[in-house]
Amino acid sequence: MSSDTFKVWITRYALTEGIYEKEAKVCIDVSEDMIEVIGSNGMYFHGEGKDWHRTKESAVKRAEEMRLKKIVNVEKQLQKLKDMKFE
Repeated sequence: MSSDTFKVWITRYALTEGIYEKEAKVCIDVSEDMIEVIGSNGMYFHGEGKDWHRTKESAVKRAEEMRLKKIVNVEKQLQKLKDMKFE
């Protein structure tokens, strides 16, 4: 790992593919919270603390928040289906 690269944890796809652990570099010319994943041929992520994280603990916390939010959403959808009446 060179001095301008660092380890990141990607949570954008946490609910479908899990948390990715990758090496990345900051894309300062675009935005200070945008990263490019090393060796990925153009995988870019914007939003530190949302789509990518500097620590595993932060990534796990975000993934858990995403999971709980999805559960609430699915429960609402299920209730809506249960309440449906066809006449």
